[in-house]
Amino acid sequence: MKFTLSWLKDHLDTSATVDEITEALTDLGLEVEEVVNPAAKLKTFTLAKVLHAEKHPDADKLRVCTVLTDEGEKTIVCGAPNARAGITVVLAKPGDYVPGIDVTLGVGKIRGVESHGMMCSERELELSDEHNGIIELAHGEVGEHFTDWLAEHRPEAVDPMIHIKITPNRPDALGVRGVARDLAARGLGVLKPLEIEAVPGGFPCPVAVEIDAGLKEKGCPLFAGRLIRGVKNGPSPAWLQARLIAIGLRPISTLVDITNFFTYDLNRPLHVFDAAKVKGKVRIIPAVGGEELLALDGKTYALAPGQMVIVDDNGPESLAGIMGGELSGCTEETVDVFLESAYWDPITIAATGRALKINSDARYRFERGVDPSFTLPGLELATQMVLDLCGGEASEVVVDGAVPDTTRAYRLDPARVISLVGMEIPAATQRATLEALGFVIEGDMVNPPSWRPDVMGEADLVEEVARIASLTKLEGKPMPRETSGVPGAVLTPAQVRERTARRTIAALGYNECVTYSFIDAASATAFGGGAEATRIENPISSEMTHLRPDLLPGLLQAAARNQARGFADLSLFEVGPVFSGGEPGDQAIHATGLLVGAAGPRDPWGSRRPVDVYDAKADAEAVLAAIGAPARVQINRKLEAWWHPGRSGVIALGPNALATFGEVHPKVLRAMGIKGAAVAFTIRLANVPFPKVKTPTRPALALSGLHAVERDFAFVVDSTVEAITAVNAALGADKALIEAVSVFDQFTGAKAEEQMGAGKKSIALSVRLQPRDKTLTDAEIEAVAAKIVEKVTKATGGALRG
Repeated sequence: MKFTLSWLKDHLDTSATVDEITEALTDLGLEVEEVVNPAAKLKTFTLAKVLHAEKHPDADKLRVCTVLTDEGEKTIVCGAPNARAGITVVLAKPGDYVPGIDVTLGVGKIRGVESHGMMCSERELELSDEHNGIIELAHGEVGEHFTDWLAEHRPEAVDPMIHIKITPNRPDALGVRGVARDLAARGLGVLKPLEIEAVPGGFPCPVAVEIDAGLKEKGCPLFAGRLIRGVKNGPSPAWLQARLIAIGLRPISTLVDITNFFTYDLNRPLHVFDAAKVKGKVRIIPAVGGEELLALDGKTYALAPGQMVIVDDNGPESLAGIMGGELSGCTEETVDVFLESAYWDPITIAATGRALKINSDARYRFERGVDPSFTLPGLELATQMVLDLCGGEASEVVVDGAVPDTTRAYRLDPARVISLVGMEIPAATQRATLEALGFVIEGDMVNPPSWRPDVMGEADLVEEVARIASLTKLEGKPMPRETSGVPGAVLTPAQVRERTARRTIAALGYNECVTYSFIDAASATAFGGGAEATRIENPISSEMTHLRPDLLPGLLQAAARNQARGFADLSLFEVGPVFSGGEPGDQAIHATGLLVGAAGPRDPWGSRRPVDVYDAKADAEAVLAAIGAPARVQINRKLEAWWHPGRSGVIALGPNALATFGEVHPKVLRAMGIKGAAVAFTIRLANVPFPKVKTPTRPALALSGLHAVERDFAFVVDSTVEAITAVNAALGADKALIEAVSVFDQFTGAKAEEQMGAGKKSIALSVRLQPRDKTLTDAEIEAVAAKIVEKVTKATGGALRG
């Protein structure tokens, strides 16, 4: 939406500056896109007077002028034929930028004579194309700014153009008067009254109009028009052309320019038909399909069934509410004109315009909703302008249909407005604001005006009051605290654990991924999901049909995409929800990490190796330790199908599975397009028990000043016995004394079986005893060693190796 400052002042009595107006418009929700101010490029030019003008001693067509400026007398060499003594001119001084020739002036020497400036023509100042001589002003004071002179004598030359961005819910602002109404409500002026006088008809209208019965309810509720005979159509007046040119429109003829003027001035699109080219009754009907219309843009459009069209006995004459037809358009030979004003259904206009791919000012306004109550008043105003500019005589108005009823009322609760907006706005101010915007108030009920189709409830009344009051006046205030003292924790323990897991995995060198919670059916099925309960009713694509049962599918897909782009070694992780069903309780938070490729870069020492199960196990244990999992856990092999059965494990506390780690099954890797080794771990955050004692600080570090004692034990066990079974058993022998147990050797294979028997292996444990009160005696050490042997042999079924 574009308009000029002078155009705005036709509707708004204001002394506000352009800056004040543009700032207010943006604050009101009418965002200013651009301001083109012609005065900005002319602000340095001043008026001067030529005192003497003599022929240049070395050039026939040049004159050496003595010019009186605000800085005294200056010598200027000029080649204009009208340069002579006594005229008032526009002066550009050295250092001034002349826009028409794209030059910044300096002191120059022309044929041996120094010239201290330039006397300008209109083309050099981009005022017009006139360049046959310099500008001569009838009067003006020496030193007066040229912009001030123009503002007084040629205001259109320095009239700023303002371009605002209109949101779809504000069709009323698509007219200059609607913009002026908002500014007046803000207090930047007074809205001038719009005087509407009915133009009496001098004769019955020879053109009848009729709306198809099926379109009166939804399509075209109201159609009106009148014939104006004896008009003289030619170029429009200079003021009207200047208005249209300033906003980027091309003047065509007086009749067409009037319709364009009303479109932007009052948001009332109109259309004019050359009455001599209209045959019979003008009817608004739905297209049958297949009709063709040559429109005003020079293109021929084929109509689809149901699209609204204005027809006469000759056939289609206009696309209703969108664009007129070329064959019935007005020309300079037009003598009788049929002026049409109608209200069109926004949805119907939008559908037709979109289908035919036509963008016009009329469509842009009708599809957003113009004022239906202004249909007939707009026709009267346009008629009067046609008579004023083109002459002629108007007929009586012909009308079919009726103005749609837009009356509605909503309750205004001033206290509720203050509560929602957060500003103290007096009730009287709220009512005055709405009345300034055209709302009618009866008691506590507010009736929106017909030009505001966007106001559909009490919340919209609150928005209008807040918009005019300006939300920039809101003052930030701290919310009251429920309790005094140190505030409690904001995050829940589960949220703290989730944050800790995320930070820990990132610290281990993983890169975080955020993948969709939706995956394709095949991937969901491969990872234990794909049930009907997790199927999406309306998926956004065929690859997002199910809720994910695990985080691994998304990470594997991300790894495959990265490998396809040349990134072979990857460390990815994600913390997010997984779904075992469609109910709220079927959701859990997992933390999953994925390692693909090698564990490190290539180096001269050959240390590069593929990632293995122990990498995943170490990272899983680090995350469990960070979130507070117990140190003593069991490892079993109750694995899901997507894990390698012999190179994976489950870290558990009895039946409670805390985490899974290991290699991803080769079949899954092939299906997902992963090349090379891939190991992963999944932490089930909700399954890790929270500590029984909850304190905001860590426990005190307990150190002993006594020497620790280390003893080594070797046990012969079955080859199927896991080392962690022996470690946990040794730890349980004496919880107070035993500080740590670790495996430092494992003897397996054929040689081990030759020495210890078939199906046997040796596990060597290092046990660290840390006394707290006194140094241990040999007897006490032997007693603890005996307990260790007893516990391990009982747990593993093995024996102490001799």
